[in-house]
Amino acid sequence: MKTYHTTILVVEDDLNDQFLIEKAFRAIGVSSPIHVMRDGAEAIAYMCGEGQYADRDKYAYPTFITTDLKMPRVDGFGVLKFLKDNPEWRIIPAVVLSGSCDLDDIKKSYMLGASSYHVKPHKMDELQLQLKILNDYWLTCEVPQVDETGKQLPTDSKGKMGERFSPPPTPDSEPHR
Repeated sequence: MKTYHTTILVVEDDLNDQFLIEKAFRAIGVSSPIHVMRDGAEAIAYMCGEGQYADRDKYAYPTFITTDLKMPRVDGFGVLKFLKDNPEWRIIPAVVLSGSCDLDDIKKSYMLGASSYHVKPHKMDELQLQLKILNDYWLTCEVPQVDETGKQLPTDSKGKMGERFSPPPTPDSEPHR
């Protein structure tokens, strides 16, 4: 059963691109909260719940992230590295939306765990189409359960595949034949 508590985190330093990305999401019918961060440092503070972002009712955990690459303080690579280095964040879809079509940027983004890499289109209708395809795709995916703030709920692997990693049975616990 799919239950979505979607919050989108947009990491973008260019004010025009911030406006256009948010406008494009709204134009394709996304009504979920969209929080825009000016750079990677602010995005990481948001994800960690630091300062003003400690209020998870107002600043819910993101369930989808778009990040630019070239930004001041902490760039998009820093955001991807943070996500990759922190298991609780590693599963959040993180899409690079950059003006760069440099092959090294693309490769490094995927090496750091980007879910996909897209060059920002120059036309609004192309941006809307790009974001609609991404949004529709992620809405069809199964996702871990989250609470109303978007925080992941713990799971129990007992009786599932994880059980095979349990310690071997002792002679006393083996079934009688």
